[in-house]
Amino acid sequence: MLSNFTWTIRVYYEDTDAGGVVFYANYLKFFERARTEWLRTAGVSQQLMTETHGVMFVVKSTAVDYHAPAKLDNELKLSVVVEKMGRASVQFIQQAWRIDGEREELLATGRIKVGCVDALRFRPSEIPPEVLQRIQDIEAS
Repeated sequence: MLSNFTWTIRVYYEDTDAGGVVFYANYLKFFERARTEWLRTAGVSQQLMTETHGVMFVVKSTAVDYHAPAKLDNELKLSVVVEKMGRASVQFIQQAWRIDGEREELLATGRIKVGCVDALRFRPSEIPPEVLQRIQDIEAS
């Protein structure tokens, strides 16, 4: 596993497809939830960031490799790692692991790039200094 930050979720029926496995696009939802909780751990509220600074994070690009399927009721552990930071963007490596007792199996690996944009015009904007500092602090810990 790549990160000290992990978020655990359970696979629900609504997450699966007709084959009984997690629908491939749902990994992006899982990764989004993990990044949101990672930000909360850093003390960053995305809603407050928008209200206070007039900026928000949006997904710019994604790439996901799928290694094994997750199924209904599986417990998943999601990890978040900052791969690269810029003035207005953050690139993450994220992984989804199935937890089965003491055994963990890698299911998916994603590279997600988010950009900071002005909430009104959706134009690139620098990440507010205090938000940037909180992200750097959590990555250093």
